[in-house]
Amino acid sequence: MKLPKITYNSPVILTFTLLSFAAVIVGMLTGGASTTLLFSVYRSSLADPLFYIRLFTHVLGHADMSHFMGNFTVILLVGPMLEEKYGGKRLLIMIAFTAFITGLINVIFFPHVALLGASGTAFMMILLSSFANSKSGEIPLTLIFVAVLYLGTEIINGIFADDNISQMAHIIGGGCGCVFGWAIGKSKAAD
Repeated sequence: MKLPKITYNSPVILTFTLLSFAAVIVGMLTGGASTTLLFSVYRSSLADPLFYIRLFTHVLGHADMSHFMGNFTVILLVGPMLEEKYGGKRLLIMIAFTAFITGLINVIFFPHVALLGASGTAFMMILLSSFANSKSGEIPLTLIFVAVLYLGTEIINGIFADDNISQMAHIIGGGCGCVFGWAIGKSKAAD
């Protein structure tokens, strides 16, 4: 009996996962120094070139393995389907844009808070996946349910919970997913 061949079926999602896993391991080995230096975004000098890099790389950093697993369980479940539907290049642009926007909003509005983790990206993918089977000019009911369940919970937690979780990143990420899904659907209708 011949064993099935293992394939690198979702290059963007798998590479993102492996890079983040490596960042977590290096962070553990350096006692968090690498995570602070390279994989967290926070307000710092605009003259620091790492500031601009961190606006994107903060999505690779995670506080610990549990934080990593929570985000990448969702990303590995939803991401390959999105990569197949929208293409790797387009999905990579969506990930980078979501990272940039959440990082920028964090440094502008939360100057004393360091942001790290891929939860904004996970929420972007969750909301974007609700558009996967929609037709132009339609709002999928699944999108409404997902938005109410996921984003509604984050808004409530943002108001009432005093935890170390950035509901802002979740809400902005979800918003990015909605915008991407709507814009891509609209552009396909124009074709």
